[in-house]
Amino acid sequence: MSAMNLNWSICVIVAYLCGATPFALLLGRLKGVDVRKHGSGNVGATNLGRVLGRRWGILCFILDVLKGAMPVAGAGLWMHWWGRDNTALQQWQWLAVAAAAMLGHIFPFWLKFKGGKGVATGFGVMLGVWPMLTLPALAGAITWAAIALIWRYISLASVVAAMLLPVYVALVAMLSGRPITGQLPFLALTAAMALLVILRHRANLSRLLAGTEPKFGKRN
Repeated sequence: MSAMNLNWSICVIVAYLCGATPFALLLGRLKGVDVRKHGSGNVGATNLGRVLGRRWGILCFILDVLKGAMPVAGAGLWMHWWGRDNTALQQWQWLAVAAAAMLGHIFPFWLKFKGGKGVATGFGVMLGVWPMLTLPALAGAITWAAIALIWRYISLASVVAAMLLPVYVALVAMLSGRPITGQLPFLALTAAMALLVILRHRANLSRLLAGTEPKFGKRN
């Protein structure tokens, strides 16, 4: 194995381990609560906020963003991908690191592969891929915040923002004068992330349709 491939493999493993750190569970235990036994039972920032209150949910959200952004940005700097027009292979390698962090959050091996839904960590990994995913991530965050503030449904905001991510990637490419065909790895990743977020929110979408989905800021 070449030194370059070894370094990339290390980045992937570190990203998964960072993503698999269950901050919602750890913060809940600081307050003597197992978040898996309360609310929706999900190990994520939204459920922690419902169980312990908004401030704890926001803290967990920030930590989940950082555990996605830091290993991805670190890999970009270490592998000299940061801020450059990379080859397709380099793009896929960087995105593999991003996917590892997100999958670590959703499928942490030390919680029997039962983790969170990946929204905050997915946002973080996109912030770490400068510049081509950072701007779409910020646009997605604005979309998420607008929907959450207006309707106060975190699940609805997450699904809509995720669905728009590939659109934002295409818009950024066009506005920056880059050919969309050169951004296929980024389009593929954001489309896959959108599908994964939708699948992870199936129960929430069912409750939305039934009118039983709890709004943000309310404890169960």
